Amino acid sequence: MQQIEHIKEFGGWLNRYRHASEACNCLMTLSVYLPPAASLGPVPAVYYLSGLTCTDDNVRIKAGAQRYAAELGLALVMPDTSPRGDGVPDAPERYDLGQGAGFYVNATEPPWAAHYRMFDYVTDELPALLEHELPLLPGLRSITGHSMGGHGALVAALRRPELYRAVSAFAPICNPSAVGWGEGCFGAYLGQDCAAWADYDATLLVRAGKRFPGTPLIDQGTDDEFLADQLHPDALEAACREHGQPLQLRMQPGYDHSYHFIASFIGEHLAHHADAFAA
Repeated sequence: MQQIEHIKEFGGWLNRYRHASEACNCLMTLSVYLPPAASLGPVPAVYYLSGLTCTDDNVRIKAGAQRYAAELGLALVMPDTSPRGDGVPDAPERYDLGQGAGFYVNATEPPWAAHYRMFDYVTDELPALLEHELPLLPGLRSITGHSMGGHGALVAALRRPELYRAVSAFAPICNPSAVGWGEGCFGAYLGQDCAAWADYDATLLVRAGKRFPGTPLIDQGTDDEFLADQLHPDALEAACREHGQPLQLRMQPGYDHSYHFIASFIGEHLAHHADAFAA
């Protein structure tokens, strides 16, 4: 990894790295916050997956997460949302497909399949790389995210529960196979056979018997402009209830889809992950 930024924050360090990714077949950029405790020895890591149009920059600037991570002794891993670069396919006329909109799937359809393998990148390649290069406790990790990234966090935890101690999400896309964002991207990345989409749909995975590690924490604003058409937490809640999967879904009155919402509750989410690490 090449370190390209090194910024002191709350007694720890906010670092930015660039590295060649085998999964995504391009250079990838990410940020990692290492708390003060990391200077004394390896620490647990919380992976934060961002939403549509975002990069690693959004959460590290807007969420206010580093202060809580410093207090709790947690590293924050903040990857990009998709592969990028001149040779990476894109749909520049669309914000919800292509660069900035990787949807944390392993694409199977051309021209996307050669680069858009974000599921493998987040769950396998990145943890192996970071736990080798940085003071992170091997295997002691959890995952969270916002919107498209909340979808990615839920799917990663359901498909690979052995990798994570806990999962949480902010306004996740809970049933992407049934909404416009998911249908558009899944059709492009995974093809028109909807059966292939089920591997990346948290609601369908729960219905198929997959289980989360522990009890997921989901916060959802009631004034979120995407709640009715794109997010469908009610579908996930119903699936969890039907299959005996514990779920803490908190409907937060008056909050929207923005980072103002995330910043209001990020401390509670990081405490949720810290509790799981301590258990």
